Amino acid sequence: MTPYPGAMSAPELIRIVSRDSPMALAQVERVRAELAALHPEIRTTVVPVKTTGDKWMGDLSLVEGKGAFTKEVDAALLAGEADLAVHCVKDVPADRPLPAGTVFAAFLKRDDIRDALIHPDGLTLDQLPSGTRIGTSSVRRIAQIAAAYPHLECVPMRGNANRRLEKLAAGDADALLLAAAGLERIGRTDVITEILSAEVMCPPIGAGILALQCREGDTDLIDTISGLGDPDAHREASAERMFLHVLQGHCNSPIAGFARAERSGDLSLRACVFTPDGKTVLNAHEWAGPLDPATLGTSVAVALLRQGARELIDSIGH
Repeated sequence: MTPYPGAMSAPELIRIVSRDSPMALAQVERVRAELAALHPEIRTTVVPVKTTGDKWMGDLSLVEGKGAFTKEVDAALLAGEADLAVHCVKDVPADRPLPAGTVFAAFLKRDDIRDALIHPDGLTLDQLPSGTRIGTSSVRRIAQIAAAYPHLECVPMRGNANRRLEKLAAGDADALLLAAAGLERIGRTDVITEILSAEVMCPPIGAGILALQCREGDTDLIDTISGLGDPDAHREASAERMFLHVLQGHCNSPIAGFARAERSGDLSLRACVFTPDGKTVLNAHEWAGPLDPATLGTSVAVALLRQGARELIDSIGH
């Protein structure tokens, strides 16, 4: 295969492209640190870009959904302006393939997949009084709050975690739901009131996993980067993304789920599809046994399709 422009035979400098949000840049620093530990001879530099998703504060479904956080990053990679992209797997669309000419070279060891509640007075989710306004624009969170806590109200809130914390302090909401891993990455675990179990608030597909994306022609770089990969995260991400791909879920689909690789090597996948109002909840949970991760993802998707997931997903505009 002919290398893409900028392909390196022996990487001495790796240009890492990322969203320019504080959290995204913190994620890049993790990658740089792990790379420096594994290959101290390699230098890295950061190429920050502002994505459509970061600039747009409205409904994501109006600007390509999840792809709004990856398009500009992909473009920099394909144009040869950078060599390596860092993505949160949960932000990478699974209803369509990766951009032609690119490949995931590694999935880093998974961080916390759970959601965190932030309440100024330290109340837990079960203690919140009727009418409490929870700031979130996530259809996954909104559906689950509606299903289990119908007395609470979700109010739209976008922006990075620090911006949302500012909006909470300004009274735009009474409480917040944010990713625990994200708060840890930006050093704000001090604000967390309660970590919600994955059974209480099922996480988004790909939660807590960082993926490293390269041009597929850069084989030497891919070999270098692959050493950062975590086998369990790879298996879990593969199962989850195949699940989402088979369902053809989009950014407006209330779909949640997580795979778990046990120490024994067993892999399971639990997933849910909701109606936005939380009145219908479809559940499936399977163990892989001899199945490979992609087959497990397909099997769980089929189980939900048999329950009517296709009609549910297609009924929601995007």
